[in-house]
Amino acid sequence: MIGIYDKPMVRFLAAPVRVRVPATSANLGPGFDALGLALGLHDEVSARISGVGIRVTVSGEGEGELPTDHDHLIVRCMLATFDRLGDRPDGLELACHNNIPQARGLGSSSAAIVAGILAARALVPDGARRMPDSEVLELASEIEGHPDNVAPCLLGGLTIAWIEDGRARAARLEPDAGIRPTVVIPTDQGLTAHARAALPAEVPHRDAALNAGRSALLIHALTGAPELLMPATEDRLHQGYRAPAMPETAELVRRFREAGMPAVVSGAGPSVLVFGTAEEITKSEIPVTSGWRVMPLDVDARGAVVGVDLQHAERDPVAAGRAS
Repeated sequence: MIGIYDKPMVRFLAAPVRVRVPATSANLGPGFDALGLALGLHDEVSARISGVGIRVTVSGEGEGELPTDHDHLIVRCMLATFDRLGDRPDGLELACHNNIPQARGLGSSSAAIVAGILAARALVPDGARRMPDSEVLELASEIEGHPDNVAPCLLGGLTIAWIEDGRARAARLEPDAGIRPTVVIPTDQGLTAHARAALPAEVPHRDAALNAGRSALLIHALTGAPELLMPATEDRLHQGYRAPAMPETAELVRRFREAGMPAVVSGAGPSVLVFGTAEEITKSEIPVTSGWRVMPLDVDARGAVVGVDLQHAERDPVAAGRAS
């Protein structure tokens, strides 16, 4: 029998819960602040209610660098979720194993946010009733500041995210089976805030029109016509403006594209997302400088999962904010 902690407003599970969340790549070239893809690289979190205080252990990426107290992003998101559910527990214990590189444009913060919200919800027996998936998406987007990374992290696959009447919404699409993403990851970190600061307040109308068309084409390419990915990934809204802040990233994207390989900046960078296999990258003979990792990944179709056996945990991947 599962133990229960009682508090005036909320009941908490005594047993630990586990959450697995995927890396993501947002924008995908022209789909600025709208498109995202879930990738087969995961962080895992085990969380349980404890007596008093906060205790966090971190292994893998960010070990020895990330906070291990109230300042840890997952903890902050869990506390925000508990507040919305009605009450906070007296203490928490978290064990975080991270595979997603931090601050590389692969959605590490979105993964932490989604993991924290889902872990807190799972620790409340009726948490899913109190906070349905659509509200998980809204809270995650509110914390992150935009929904383009949190949507694919939560839902898996390819997502289109938008804000409607002040609320985050998302639609999930099934990527074509032929999509083969590879990420090229630098040693150095990047900061989303700096990348956003490089963007102009206005862009030429012709550039906005081009991106609108390319974004529509990209949806078609990713869901059924991957042979069109080269023209579909052309962008004029953000990558060129950010290039001076990350010249190695910009140069790598340029070289890949000149070699006929669809390549884009992953999220705000500095990682590069290439739609092609590691073997194709090797055959292209494009020099990847020292300190960069070439990592072929699958598309993650499941999104975030919660349970004891994460290999077989089930959840509805289309419930969170899917447009009806």
